[in-house]
Amino acid sequence: MTASAHAIAAAFRHRQAGLGARKLQALLYYAQGHHQAWFSRPLFEDAISTSDSGPVVDALWDDAGDPLGTSAELGEAELNTVGYVLSRYGQLSVEELEDRIHAGEPWQRAAGRAQGSSTRIGAETMRQFFAAQTAKEDDLGLDPAEMKHMLQAAARRRDEPRRTDSLEDIRAWLATRA
Repeated sequence: MTASAHAIAAAFRHRQAGLGARKLQALLYYAQGHHQAWFSRPLFEDAISTSDSGPVVDALWDDAGDPLGTSAELGEAELNTVGYVLSRYGQLSVEELEDRIHAGEPWQRAAGRAQGSSTRIGAETMRQFFAAQTAKEDDLGLDPAEMKHMLQAAARRRDEPRRTDSLEDIRAWLATRA
């Protein structure tokens, strides 16, 4: 399922009150990159471009930092991506996020634009960059392939009746993975 950038933005705003426009745009960039790396498909179809300060999701550019939308259309995989990005990057300042983005290959490939203009950041460049980053990381002691498997399982469970996992369910699932 590919969501709208507005729905993803609404999910970020719902989970982190007071989220500014520039930080929202940076978090959308990270969400798009991580989701593409895990699922080999975009989280949202809208293009991401460079601006003078950081990445901009084109569809939200005219919303002046106040995107309209609802996260009701999002599935478990999309919400998990939003949750992961917030847990990993949500505590960083907008300046720290933008510095990290500017140091990465997707931004560097799109660099060279004139002041006040924009260049699209290639979706495939983002997917490759984030996939390589994911392969290097072992933040929680989880194998990146295992993490991808868990996220894909979440996407498959989207159509099943919703229920809360019990501690026994989680232990049983972990035992099957060992």
